[in-house]
Amino acid sequence: MIRILFFALTLWGLASAARADPCEGRLPSRAGDRFAGSVRYVGDGDSLCVGRTSNPAEWIEVRLADFNAPELNERGGRDARDRLVRLVNGRNLDCVAERGRSGRVIVFDRVIARCRLNGRQIGDLLRASGGREGGR
Repeated sequence: MIRILFFALTLWGLASAARADPCEGRLPSRAGDRFAGSVRYVGDGDSLCVGRTSNPAEWIEVRLADFNAPELNERGGRDARDRLVRLVNGRNLDCVAERGRSGRVIVFDRVIARCRLNGRQIGDLLRASGGREGGR
């Protein structure tokens, strides 16, 4: 019985991990580091992954420096994610890593960066399309 329980818990843990974001690339570690790629995944209204290839092991997870969306479980959170998906999914972004309020470039396994789509900052595009800030 204990083996069955252990097996079930192991499978549950693997299923939970599969729902996590797929972005596994090496993160830029210094402010000013530049990187670019297509948006491969959008986690919420202010985080996404960019990559030059379809290999998730090369995708860089980004926390947008210039927009603070509501969390997914907060009011407006899913709308914020959907807005970001419509705006950037599959499109090419140019990004520059920068320091956050903590002074760090990497926070919660994401690089803080300002990204541009066709020369325009994503935060500005989100606000222009009706995006409201309000996350933590």
